[in-house]
Amino acid sequence: MSDVHKRIDEIVKSHPIVLFMKGTADFPQCGFSGRSVQILKACNVGECFTVNVLEDEEIRQGIKEYSNWPTIPQLYVRGEFVGGSDILMEMYQAGELQTLLHA
Repeated sequence: MSDVHKRIDEIVKSHPIVLFMKGTADFPQCGFSGRSVQILKACNVGECFTVNVLEDEEIRQGIKEYSNWPTIPQLYVRGEFVGGSDILMEMYQAGELQTLLHA
């Protein structure tokens, strides 16, 4: 495992809910990241650790390899990769995301 993958693994396993995104929860810097934050707020997620991939190019590229998922944002819940913005929206609309987040 590379150094960046070890860093990502530590972040993912140290927090129950982690969103790798462009920008911050208060100031998303892409529409998909903004939508993901809004979905989590709609699910009444009190605490979500966010990682601004724009601040660290190694993390920005490494997270795509770590998850084998080509786009950002990426959500992890209890150490498991959930998906990107479109998957979050589908799961939210089906009621599955709320169940997962509050299990």
